[in-house]
Amino acid sequence: MVDAHQTFVIVGGGLAGAKAAETLRAEGFTGRVILICDERDHPYERPPLSKGFLTGSQERDSVFVHEPAWYAQADIELHLGQPAVHLDRAAKAVTLGDGTRVHYDRLLLATGAEPRRLDIPGTGLAGVHHLRRLAHAERLKGVLAALGRDNGQLVIAGAGWIGLEVAAAARGYGAEVTIVESEPTPLHPVLGPELGALFADLHAEHGVRFHFGARLTEITGQDGMVLAALTDDGEEHPAHSVLAAIGAAPRTALAEAAGLEVVDRAAGGGIAVDASLRTSDPDIFAAGDVASAPLAFLEGTPVRAALPPSARLRVEHWANALNGGPAAARAMLGQDVAYDRVPYFFSDQYDVGLEYSGYAPPGSYDQVLVRGDVGKRQFIAFWLNDGRLLAGMNVNVWDVTEQIQRLIRGGDQLDPAALADPSVPLTSLLP
Repeated sequence: MVDAHQTFVIVGGGLAGAKAAETLRAEGFTGRVILICDERDHPYERPPLSKGFLTGSQERDSVFVHEPAWYAQADIELHLGQPAVHLDRAAKAVTLGDGTRVHYDRLLLATGAEPRRLDIPGTGLAGVHHLRRLAHAERLKGVLAALGRDNGQLVIAGAGWIGLEVAAAARGYGAEVTIVESEPTPLHPVLGPELGALFADLHAEHGVRFHFGARLTEITGQDGMVLAALTDDGEEHPAHSVLAAIGAAPRTALAEAAGLEVVDRAAGGGIAVDASLRTSDPDIFAAGDVASAPLAFLEGTPVRAALPPSARLRVEHWANALNGGPAAARAMLGQDVAYDRVPYFFSDQYDVGLEYSGYAPPGSYDQVLVRGDVGKRQFIAFWLNDGRLLAGMNVNVWDVTEQIQRLIRGGDQLDPAALADPSVPLTSLLP
């Protein structure tokens, strides 16, 4: 039975929000659970949008977190296609786009992020795309198939994870692909030049052209259609479609207008939360892409001691939504929660699969070690500072994530020779 005397409201219909709702019921909460989704689709997972669903290897229905009937069965009240437009903290109420006012006892903000837009002429042309939502992926999937049939040209602005995964999907359809990237290698801010070059070679082998050290300055077209993409070094790239893959910005407008503490965009942005994912308002929590949390997984390690006390991290990946939503739900129920997951993400491009654990921003590491064969693209890369592991990426090597994360948490100085030697089990290096 639902106890109408307590109402927990979740704003955001992605993975974090859906898993939070599921956890509230699994933990025995009998009050009202209201899930507000600004999209008309039921909550879904985002990784397939640039991977399996986009390539055609996954059906549309496979992306949804739960079957549609599950929400009624679990007494979850869904507001689909209704954005939350105002948060009144004093009255503890959220106003929806249609004027509906929803009161809460506790609130979870899982509003996610939105794609950054190109601020150049020509972005209003019909052939300019972004990829964040299921509707975007459905449209882009049709575009890639058509480009493949017609030998069409796709220009991608940005060689990050989304840009590279879409490039791989586009080549699978037979489309011609050019990636324009201001850095000297793909994924440069994440992997550095040492490993970024690996992905440049991988995509070049599959026919992708790169234009490094440049930015798009204009998209030209005729009769509403894209014809070319111009860069700041005077180059002109023929294009029938353009994808802006230049990152995502946290959706903090609702929180900011309500006076919640937010992190400066120069520091990654997001809603500031503590280790229990509670915001500056004790009855409001945040999880997923929009939450900026303390580096709890590093507490007690020498690496953490070298970072500013106020340092926070906002993680825009599937695992953070998967685990952060349930953690926030338990905190909302009054449980003792310390969210200290090691950041984790995965990617699939052509015949390369990888998993990355940890946090190694530019300037934080002084050594990169490789265990295995980079030429065969079967290896583990390690980013270290003073012999202590900050991050590890396993490429076509599996079942090592747990060991890598334990080495990161341990914070001990490691023997570089042993770490790089495939004959030495990672388990033997564990603290």
